[in-house]
Amino acid sequence: MTEAAKTEESVTENHEHVKPELPKDVRVRFCPSPTGIPHVGMVRTALFNWSEARHTGGTFVFRIEDTDAQRDSEESFNQIIEALQWLGIDWDEGVGVGGPDGPYRQSERGEIYENVAQKLLEAGYAYESFSTSEEIEARNEAAGRPKAFGYDGYDRNLTEEQKAAFRAEGRKPALRIRMPDEDITFNDLIRGDITFKAGSVPDYVIVRPNGDPLYTLTNPVDDALMRINVVLRGEDLLSSTPRQIVLYRYLMELGIAKEMPLFGHLPYVMGQGNKKLSKRDPESNLFLHREHGFIKEGLLNYLALLGWSIAPDRDIFSMDEMVEKFDVRDVKANPARFDIDKAISINAEHIRMLEPLDFLERSVPYLFRDGVVSAESWDALTDREREILTAAAPLVQPRVRLLGEVAGMVGSLLSDADYIAPEADAKKQLKASAGEVLDAAIAALDAVPESEWKTDNLHETLNKALVEDGGYKPRLAFGPVRVAMSGRRVSPPLFESMEIVGKPVSIARLRNLREHLPEIQG
Repeated sequence: MTEAAKTEESVTENHEHVKPELPKDVRVRFCPSPTGIPHVGMVRTALFNWSEARHTGGTFVFRIEDTDAQRDSEESFNQIIEALQWLGIDWDEGVGVGGPDGPYRQSERGEIYENVAQKLLEAGYAYESFSTSEEIEARNEAAGRPKAFGYDGYDRNLTEEQKAAFRAEGRKPALRIRMPDEDITFNDLIRGDITFKAGSVPDYVIVRPNGDPLYTLTNPVDDALMRINVVLRGEDLLSSTPRQIVLYRYLMELGIAKEMPLFGHLPYVMGQGNKKLSKRDPESNLFLHREHGFIKEGLLNYLALLGWSIAPDRDIFSMDEMVEKFDVRDVKANPARFDIDKAISINAEHIRMLEPLDFLERSVPYLFRDGVVSAESWDALTDREREILTAAAPLVQPRVRLLGEVAGMVGSLLSDADYIAPEADAKKQLKASAGEVLDAAIAALDAVPESEWKTDNLHETLNKALVEDGGYKPRLAFGPVRVAMSGRRVSPPLFESMEIVGKPVSIARLRNLREHLPEIQG
C-alpha cells in the first residue's frame, strides 16, 4: 500500500460543520510551479484566492515555487504572468510587485530554507535519515508488508556512531520531519472537520541528501514567513495537509510562524468521461481557450462556477459581482465538471454584453490572424475596414459565441471577391431549384438602383420575386442567395450583408455562383 493510499484510508470528513470564522486581515496566496502551460485548474485556484482577498479587503500574495530545476522553465513562468495579466487577476505583494517578505521566487530563497531546516534539526523536530528507497522496500518486504508501504521510521533514533558509520560509507542524509503519534484534525473551510489517524502519515523528507529543499518544507515556510492565514488550494493537496499542520506547529514553537492558517481544499475539476481534468487535456489549456476566442469575462465567469455559485439559477455575473458575494466557505466540496459547451454559452453572453467598439477592438487580432483585415489593431485598419466592421457589429455580435468565429462571419463582408466558393455544408443548401432561384434573384436585383440598395428594399424585392411570385418557400428562396453572398450556411443577416457589400459585388457573386452551379451540383 502506498503512503497516499494509507493516507486516504485514514481520513475521515465531517461535512456537517460550523464554518470557521475568517481572520480580520485575510492574507491568501497563489503559488504555482512553472512547469507547463497555465491550465484551468490553476486559474480557478488563482481566481478563488483573488476573490477572497478582494471580498474581505485582504491581501493577495503571488509567489512562484520554482525549486525543481529539472521541470521548471522560464517560459512557463512568463506564461503564468501573461495569463494573470490577461485575465485581470492582480496581486498586492509578490513577483514583479515586491513587498516586505521577498524574494517571491523560491529559487532565490535557498538560504532561508537552509536556516529553517537547521533550526528544525537542532530542536529535534527533524532528524537525519540515511535509508535508501531500496532499503526501505527491503525492510517492508521482510516485515511482511507491501514493498511500497512507505517509510518505516528506521532512522528516527540512530546513534551518533551509526550516523558516523553511514557517513564513512559516503552517504549523505536526507532530513525528515518527526510526525507525532496522534490523530491530526483540522476544520477545512470547505469540507468540515477532517481527521488523519495516528500513524497514517509517515515521517517525511523535507531536504534531499544533496541539500535541495522539497515542497514539504518550502511551501509552509513561505506561508509562515509571508503571514498567510488562509490557504486555499486544490483537493489533490489534501493528503499533504497533516504534514503542513505538524510542521506549522514546530515553526510556531520556534517563533518562525505566528499562527496556524485556515485550510480550504477546492474540489477537483473533472473532464471528459468523469475523469479528473489533466494538464494534458485540451479543455485544460488556458491559452487554447484564448486562441479560440474566449474573452476574459466569459472564461472567469465559467471558472467561478466550478465549485461556487453566486445565487440559485443564476449563471451570468461580472467579476465585480463575484467579489461582492464570494465567500470560500460557500464553495461546494463535490467535484466540478468542466463542460465546454456551457463555457462557450456563458462566453457568448459576455460577448453580447460588450460595447460594440470594445467587441470590434477585441475581435481585430483574430481577424488579422485569420487574414481578413490588414492590421492587428483597430486604429491601424483602413477607413473602409473600420466602416464595414462598424456596420457589421450589430449583425455579428449577437450571433458569435467566440471571438474566433468573427472572421467567418465578416470575411465575406470585407472581401471584394466576386465569387466565394461555398463551404461543404453550404453546398447542401443548393437544392435542384437553386439555378432558377438565382436567375430570378439576379433579374429582380438588377432592376434596383444603387441609390435604393438598402436592407428593407432588398428584402422586399427578393421576397416578392422569389416567395410571392416565384412560389418558393423562404428556405429555398433565400438559401442560394445567402450561399452566393458568403459561401457559408450560417452568415450575418442576408439583406443587411448585401447592403454592406454593395450592388456590384452582390450581383457579381450571384452570377458567379450561378455559373459554377453545374460543377457544384454535379
